[in-house]
Amino acid sequence: MNALLALTPAEEEAPSQAEAAYRQLRDKLIMLEIRPGEPINDGHLAVELGFGRTPVREAIKRLEVDHLVVSYPRRGTFATTVDFTELADVSEIRELLEPLAARRAADRASEGMRRELLQVADAIAGIDPGAGDSRELMRYDLMVHRLIYKAAANPHLEDTLIRYDNLATRIWCLVIDKLPDLVEHIRDHAPLLEAIADGDGDSAAQLALDHVTRFDQAIRRFL
Repeated sequence: MNALLALTPAEEEAPSQAEAAYRQLRDKLIMLEIRPGEPINDGHLAVELGFGRTPVREAIKRLEVDHLVVSYPRRGTFATTVDFTELADVSEIRELLEPLAARRAADRASEGMRRELLQVADAIAGIDPGAGDSRELMRYDLMVHRLIYKAAANPHLEDTLIRYDNLATRIWCLVIDKLPDLVEHIRDHAPLLEAIADGDGDSAAQLALDHVTRFDQAIRRFL
């Protein structure tokens, strides 16, 4: 699975320390490696991640905007709770914007990006149905979505969708051990990526909508 994750960098190389700290903390929060409600200590995190306290503090400020951490006067900063009641609101936005991103990616992706999309689609199609670690599968899911958003070539749309996909993934991770068909959820991306690479905007948009709808339905089975 690590080989699959290494297929493509969905974000640019050589980020600043503040950006690198932000990405690492963001993904720890998304994957619930930092549990909902857990206190955020910038000093401890700086040591753990190997950054100075200033980049970590800058990252925490950005994570507040992303609704992944919350600060209280005289109490400190904490990972936000995961509220299942937000699922409907998050899904409503994603059902509108994910098809838009997929359609734009089909229209706007460079030739190099289209080759990359097909490479990832081939890797997904080859995932063993018995593939193991669910957290690694979800990291792959995040990478695929971020790749599609980047291919859409609209930085504002990309930023918005990353934020909502992050919130959706946190909800998903709370029930991940109960889901029997996680590999199929990941493999759903293969025809979507192929449609984008082929420039078929209509099919890409419909497949993206179907994917988000199935995600919402899968979560609701456990609420």
